[in-house]
Amino acid sequence: MESSQIIILAIIATSLATFISRFMGALTSKKVSVNSKIFQWFNCVAYSTLAALLGRMIIFPAGVLAESFLFIRIVVLAICIIIFILTKKNLVIPTIFSAALLSFLN
Repeated sequence: MESSQIIILAIIATSLATFISRFMGALTSKKVSVNSKIFQWFNCVAYSTLAALLGRMIIFPAGVLAESFLFIRIVVLAICIIIFILTKKNLVIPTIFSAALLSFLN
């Protein structure tokens, strides 16, 4: 197989895996109560995965983010958490603000 065919097969395989899991989730979502233990477990796993990825991005960044100092990344994170709380848990404003602040400080 050529490398372009392998890449296309990899994209198809990952897309199928994603869409099949989403389809199964949509089918079973009506049967799972929001207050059930399994829903709480999935919620915890999702939030812990997100927290781990954010922690990795701050402590061990890749690409352009690696050029900024750790102190600057932590300060921007702290400011964005405060903005997130003040804007009643709006995700858009802190996201735009963090990108602008990191661009300005670097």
